[in-house]
Amino acid sequence: MRRARDERGSALVEFCWVGLVLFIPLTWIVLSVFEVQRGAFAVNGAARAAARAYALAPDDATGEARARAVATRTLDDQGSEGMVADVSVTCGGLPSCHTGTAVITVVIRSRVEMPLLPEVLAPERRSFALEAQHTVPIGQYVEAGEEP
Repeated sequence: MRRARDERGSALVEFCWVGLVLFIPLTWIVLSVFEVQRGAFAVNGAARAAARAYALAPDDATGEARARAVATRTLDDQGSEGMVADVSVTCGGLPSCHTGTAVITVVIRSRVEMPLLPEVLAPERRSFALEAQHTVPIGQYVEAGEEP
């Protein structure tokens, strides 16, 4: 007659293995979501700040330089290491963005690297693309001391 095998303690071992198998991917997903959200906040703030800097500049060339500098600094201030801002500015088809009826649209594109993802698993999908835009009418921001 065969004796029934004693299974005391096996539930604890199974729980530990299943918990470990589920906990590691769940932790990676949560870290990835937080990293993408942090990048989205950074890109959104960079677009807003770059649009303001461009609108306050005296001309288009200075505005372009200021918008790029402000976008880069904003991304750095948000703690987004490795994010590079691709800045593009449009003014609704007008030749100069600093005319009275211009509406400036600044678009910031960047990428966020996925944390703890080995290159072997996904060599072409290790980053997540982010984009934000902010639109400002040229007359919304006027330097202090300037007469209307």
